[in-house]
Amino acid sequence: MPVGILLLILLSLLIYLGIGHRVLDRMRLSDRAALLMIGAMVVGSLIDLPLLPHLSLNVGGTLVPIGLAIYLVVGAGTREEKARALIGALVTGLAVYLLGTYLMRGIKEPAGRYDFLEPLYLFPLVAAAVAYLMGRSRRAAFVAATLGVLLGDLGHYFWVLKSRAPITVNLGGGGVFDATVLSGLLAVLLAELVGEARERLQGGPETEGRPLALLKNLRPPGEEEKDGQE
Repeated sequence: MPVGILLLILLSLLIYLGIGHRVLDRMRLSDRAALLMIGAMVVGSLIDLPLLPHLSLNVGGTLVPIGLAIYLVVGAGTREEKARALIGALVTGLAVYLLGTYLMRGIKEPAGRYDFLEPLYLFPLVAAAVAYLMGRSRRAAFVAATLGVLLGDLGHYFWVLKSRAPITVNLGGGGVFDATVLSGLLAVLLAELVGEARERLQGGPETEGRPLALLKNLRPPGEEEKDGQE
């Protein structure tokens, strides 16, 4: 079973057991919505749609992550966060493309001349790190990581066309599906760990000079409802 599917199943179990509520709240996702997204990715991973010559599209690895990314960008607290998410996706996509096109190309296969780490893990690590540095928030980091991996895969398709290689690119499928899941999870985890550490050091989320819309998104939905009742 692919690593991405195993991680999604494990993640769904953690959500069902009530673990990770804080992260989901910060991303403005309910448990039900998160489980529906995970289920859609698992089922969609079995569906490939032919698009163009040498290009097909995996529903679970492309359409579902893109749909979730759009939802997160629309619900982002500020224009700056939206911009960071989208610009971060472009930068992450470029980093992933360059990593796969140049650094990983060499004598030894499948990892190229840099075979110290399995590509399945190297791509998500790079994508997650770049996405977090560009996005910073949990939502923006997730969007930048997942869209960045898909943009890198799309860049690989154009390289295939240019080089006329006899390869069919399955956008979001195969190892890219695993990389998309891993990079998204790692980016959110990195944002959570760094954000949590920073909030603990400063005694809570920074509020001075920050827009009300952003502060609202930093608080769990339960607290907002409580404030409204008071």
